Amino acid sequence: MSNVIIYTANHCLYCVMAKRLFASKQVSYTELNIDKNSELRAEMLQRTKRRTVPQIYIGDVHVGGFDDLHALDKAKKLDDLLARPGC
Repeated sequence: MSNVIIYTANHCLYCVMAKRLFASKQVSYTELNIDKNSELRAEMLQRTKRRTVPQIYIGDVHVGGFDDLHALDKAKKLDDLLARPGC
C-alpha cells in the first residue's frame, strides 16, 4: 500500500472529509498540520505550488485537495492508486 501524506490545518472541513474517506477505506496516513508551523507550510507550498489545504500525496503522486480525492474515488481510480507499492 502506498504512503499517504495529508497537509492539513485546524478547522478545515475538507481536511476532515479527506481523513474520513481514508478511514472508511482503512487507509493509514501521515498528517502534517501546517498551522503554527511555518516550515511545514513552506514545504507544502514548495511541493504543491498551492496554498490551500488539504494537499494530499499518495506515494509520489500529488492528488491535490479533497475535491480531487473525491473525484478519484467516484471514478473508481482511488483504490488502484492506493494499491500501488509504497514509497
